[in-house]
Amino acid sequence: QETVSEESEEESNGVNLMEFSDEILLHILSYVPCTDLVLNVRRTCRKLATLCLDKSLTHTVLLQKDYKVNKDKVKQLMRDIGKEIYQLNMAGCYWLPSATIDHVTRCKNLVKLNLSGCHVTSLRLSKMLSTLQHLRSLAIDVNPGFDASQLSSECKATLSRVSELKQTLYTPSYGVVPCCTSLEKLLLYFEILDRSREGFMLSGQLMVGESNVPHYQNLRIFYARLAPGYVNQEVVRLYLAVLSDRTPENLHAFLISAPGSFAETGATKNLLHSMARNVRLDALQLPKAWINGSGLLQHLKFNNPFYFSFSRCTLSGGHLIQRVINGGKDLKSLTSLNLSGCVHCLAPESLFRKAEDDIDSSILESLVVSCCNLRHLNLSAAHHHSSESIGNHLCQLLSRLKHLLSLALPVCSITDVAASVEKPPTTPNLVPQTFGRKVRIGVQTYPRNLAEQANQKLESSVFWALMGSLRFLETLEIIGSSFSSAMPRNEPAIRNSLPPCVRAQSVGDSEVAAISQLTYLQSLTLAQLPNILTGSGLVPIGLQCQHLRTLSLANLGMMGKVVYMSALMDMLKHCKCLRDLRLEQPYFCAGAQFFQALSHCSSLQRLCIVSRSGTLQSDAVMSFMANCLEVIMCHMFMGESLTVCKNLQQSIVRSFQAERPALNVVIFPLLHEDLTEVIRDVPMRHLDEITLFKSRVAEEPPNLWW
Repeated sequence: QETVSEESEEESNGVNLMEFSDEILLHILSYVPCTDLVLNVRRTCRKLATLCLDKSLTHTVLLQKDYKVNKDKVKQLMRDIGKEIYQLNMAGCYWLPSATIDHVTRCKNLVKLNLSGCHVTSLRLSKMLSTLQHLRSLAIDVNPGFDASQLSSECKATLSRVSELKQTLYTPSYGVVPCCTSLEKLLLYFEILDRSREGFMLSGQLMVGESNVPHYQNLRIFYARLAPGYVNQEVVRLYLAVLSDRTPENLHAFLISAPGSFAETGATKNLLHSMARNVRLDALQLPKAWINGSGLLQHLKFNNPFYFSFSRCTLSGGHLIQRVINGGKDLKSLTSLNLSGCVHCLAPESLFRKAEDDIDSSILESLVVSCCNLRHLNLSAAHHHSSESIGNHLCQLLSRLKHLLSLALPVCSITDVAASVEKPPTTPNLVPQTFGRKVRIGVQTYPRNLAEQANQKLESSVFWALMGSLRFLETLEIIGSSFSSAMPRNEPAIRNSLPPCVRAQSVGDSEVAAISQLTYLQSLTLAQLPNILTGSGLVPIGLQCQHLRTLSLANLGMMGKVVYMSALMDMLKHCKCLRDLRLEQPYFCAGAQFFQALSHCSSLQRLCIVSRSGTLQSDAVMSFMANCLEVIMCHMFMGESLTVCKNLQQSIVRSFQAERPALNVVIFPLLHEDLTEVIRDVPMRHLDEITLFKSRVAEEPPNLWW
């Protein structure tokens, strides 16, 4: 009786959720997935039944990362609130059968629709779009077999009113572009492979009946991202041919992201000269061959630029200051800048300069002063070595950028100059960075808390000061300037890697610990840090960075042994919000202890491990999958045999596919000759976001698509 009276007293003194105002409740409910609101929460009481159908909650429905949604839930959702939905995002819902798309026809008032990564045929697309007369924004995939002639007149009428189109191409085609006569924003993603599954070479020529010309007269934004391969280059040239004849007067963003060599042609030269004469740009990205050695930048005119990307260009710092930021004039409008792989961008000239020479701090200072509102900055894939001048270290200058939200730096750029000169090589650096015979060395016990780290004179380092000044940083990438992943796109696994920069040898556990100051950090990438002795710096990150959602670690410490395993397991026990984990390390042992520690990450959804000569324990993997109910992606590319990999993959699929509709499992030998064939079947969402390693800071303009 005493217990009952105490509980009743607590209930009377407590706060009832239903006593909150409608405004507060609506704000709380906005964090609940729409499927849960409509199908579950609204059935609890009358008040919630009304609030869950409020226009503020049903206007925009996001299903793109709702991995628990299935075809039945989508059907019921569309039946209940279809007429109330104005924006629907189903991007990356690869697990839903194509028939599910038919239910979108209930959303008669749709204005924006994203179906990227969904299975949609020409006929289904035609039937659906014929009913969506208010549609103005559309994102779709164009797969082999797409036939524009199957689109009805009603469908084409809808497309003629679409002003924003995002199209991912898996086959040479114009897709629906010729039907979109009112385009203002066009985003093109070229994912066409050079060879078919049967091994035949593909052509970049468009299919029969694809001779219609795109309509670009109203275009304001043109963006094209190419995957590796010559076919993608051939097809994008066909899209650009129309632009070269007549450049849209309102064009203010022109962006082409192309890996490797993408040669300039007469048509592209005419296009660029026309742009220089007729338009003023706010965003620019061009293939490196179009910029290198040309005087293009001094002729282009800019209005209020918010995004520049000169990735992998040989642009010198002198040209950057003179031609891009107008000799150091005010560029407060610029919020995103990508200088990844731009090895001479912080030097006055590039003609007689070596890539490893010291940077000119005055160039970086001019950049920081002029672009004081930068939120996204990428300086990776280059050797940015600071001189011994006091106060002019790269980290000290970057600390002035108080608005930074994402930052990518090479490992060698964060080292203290005095430390790198005076500090003798540590024991692990004397070990050859090879995959040969393992060398036993002494390993110190790592400190367990942040206080012990502070005793190692961390506060005096320039990198510690930089991390302390960027309190609101959400994304950080520290990547070795010569790092290359063992899993490149469309190629066999890389067997040899380049040695790290000499200056990177002094970056180790203490520098990693400095990252723990970033309280709001959500995404962290560390790659090719050779002086990691124990990984002790990872532990305070796990303790202090409680918002961490994405973690990517690659080639830390000596290559013949995973020296940071103990610290990593300690770190993972504190990462309650971690959703994506990518590990790339030779000789990684994915055993029972590792998976037991990983099981503490209750929010984990995606796991990718890439390890040459790595091993795994099948029973430990199965136990982990059973304990972590949110995991829907498990990719492991290890050193195990093909039989072991296939058996484990089949066991996971049989055991968990029914209750996890979005489950995607790929377990395969890293060095197997058929790896590229396996990779091509991975859903693009996972492949692009986690499986393939790349720098993602300032990769695209912010808010390019919703």
